[in-house]
Amino acid sequence: MHSLPVFLRLTGRPVILTGEGEAADAKRRLLERAGAIVVGESDPDARVAIVADGDAATVTRLRARGVLVNATDTPDLCDFTLPAIVDRDPVLIAIGTGGASAGLAKALRQRLEAMLPARLGALATALYAARAVIRARWPEADARRRAIDAGLVPGGAIDPLRDGAADGVPGWLAGEGAATPSRLEAIRLLSGDPDDLTLRAARLLGEADRVYHHPAVAPAILDRARADAARIVTQAPPAMAGDGLSLWLELDQP
Repeated sequence: MHSLPVFLRLTGRPVILTGEGEAADAKRRLLERAGAIVVGESDPDARVAIVADGDAATVTRLRARGVLVNATDTPDLCDFTLPAIVDRDPVLIAIGTGGASAGLAKALRQRLEAMLPARLGALATALYAARAVIRARWPEADARRRAIDAGLVPGGAIDPLRDGAADGVPGWLAGEGAATPSRLEAIRLLSGDPDDLTLRAARLLGEADRVYHHPAVAPAILDRARADAARIVTQAPPAMAGDGLSLWLELDQP
């Protein structure tokens, strides 16, 4: 990854904004939506800044003070970039291109806006409110995660792309959210290029508890698996895979 995506909590915190005009006005509105206190360059407590006119001298001065800087339309001067945002409070989806193309980020945002239900945030709120009930029903962390995954799959009781998903949380908790049985799925890879993954393979990698793989499987493929999924190098699929979803990855031999 060229950058580490993070969400900054700015409520009540000073953020420097320099420059004038439409670009500065747009950044001011964004900062105020996030609850930041917009200040000038001289504020000694600010640790984040947006230089809306991309002025290199201003960037240099702020960086010398240890301030993290975004320089509008000048990605080479940026310590961080501002993504396109899909807001389904409390769900936030950020789309970044590392400053390569704001137009592409905007186009992707528009597609996602059309795809994601307006009440997606209500599902997040309902799941947050049900945390105690969820923990009581599935005390073990692995079982709890598998049950939530099963509810959120396409067509599941709380499928996030279904507009009434938030209303399905009580029924899911009452009995529709049982975890799927433990299983081992085999994936034969066409190449080491993640763009060659089928939709099914990409989905399974995102859900797997552990990934058994041949030593020749490319790191770029393994990067598509869940960050907390175990990676196990082996020459052959396991006889006993363990609880939850396990995958066996091997390269297709010509």
